[in-house]
Amino acid sequence: MKQLKRIQQKHSGRDVKGHVSVRHQGGRQKRFMRVIDFVREKRNIPGRIESIEYDPNRNAKLARVIYPDGERKYLLASQGVVVGDALINGDTAPIKPGNSLPLGKIPVGTQVFNLEVSPGKGGQIVRSGQSSATVQGREEEFVLIKLPSGEIRRFANECYATVGQASGDPKETLHLAGRRRRMGRRPRVRGVAMHPAAHPHGGGEGRSGVGMPSPKTPWGKKARGVRTRKKNKYSKRLIVSRRRP
Repeated sequence: MKQLKRIQQKHSGRDVKGHVSVRHQGGRQKRFMRVIDFVREKRNIPGRIESIEYDPNRNAKLARVIYPDGERKYLLASQGVVVGDALINGDTAPIKPGNSLPLGKIPVGTQVFNLEVSPGKGGQIVRSGQSSATVQGREEEFVLIKLPSGEIRRFANECYATVGQASGDPKETLHLAGRRRRMGRRPRVRGVAMHPAAHPHGGGEGRSGVGMPSPKTPWGKKARGVRTRKKNKYSKRLIVSRRRP
């Protein structure tokens, strides 16, 4: 649908001055960004799936849904839904793949995806192809969800989620360097293959290693082992059990 697509801007890793600010990007084919309804705004109105479509910006398929008033929307497709199925969003929607309900209305043990973190903000997590979370239990104001990482986390009862597992094909290998180039990924050169002025790992006689205790970025900072996660982030109080290592 032309009305539901926008040309995705291509910056090729350049900043506003035209300088390379992100390496190894450029030369991508033109893409269209699909306008996806993550909020599932039309509540208690059944919509019919017109088509299941591929989206070049994600590894999950999209369902194009038409509503009785003629409006069309793209939704993340659930595994197992087919053209002609009816989808509905709301408190009273039946528990079947593709329908969207508040977490407080979904039974324990049900698989869900496209979860809201803040009520009304729209699905933000568990959106990639073939991913799903599981409703583990309930507390007074919260629902316990086991995420794909293994972490168990509290979500508000009012947060919406889609029943089922996100659609998508198994991850495909790229096979050719040319396919990677058409996706906008330029070649990467190893630091040890460069000269000393271009990378901290460069230089040396013949084939040599990094020559230092810890690997560095091209700008001389530690590439591994530096903790970046905030110790006292506000959302940590919602974590019941940390993810598996």
